[in-house]
Amino acid sequence: MSDFKKGDVVQLKSGGPLMTIIADYPSHSHGHSVRCVWFNENKPVEETFVVEALKSV
Repeated sequence: MSDFKKGDVVQLKSGGPLMTIIADYPSHSHGHSVRCVWFNENKPVEETFVVEALKSV
């Protein structure tokens, strides 16, 4: 279980843009996951990540 919650700002451990968590999926088929949003060239992008790949910033 992670300590992440909606509204938290996170980043992939490998780097990349700052992202905001918009949904929590504790029972996702690939493990506990969260849905994140960030902007790429002024356009919002959304993707789901397993929490083990993320760090708080």
